[in-house]
Amino acid sequence: MNIDWAALGTVFGVSLVATVGLVGLFTLGIVGLSKQTAAAASGGSATAARTGAYACFALCAAAVAYGIYLIVA
Repeated sequence: MNIDWAALGTVFGVSLVATVGLVGLFTLGIVGLSKQTAAAASGGSATAARTGAYACFALCAAAVAYGIYLIVA
């Protein structure tokens, strides 16, 4: 049995980058929602924070859907 260590390392690297990126994007969405709550409490407009947070969540959902598509296809 031969293991292609280069391919295994590539899969590990891509998986690591994708995981960190997806978690970071989700974290930005949560931070955006918390900024929206703070802005609304101080009487300011929270439209930009809410829109950015929803965009982050939409990108996370798209990445998950694409991953499922890759697994199924």
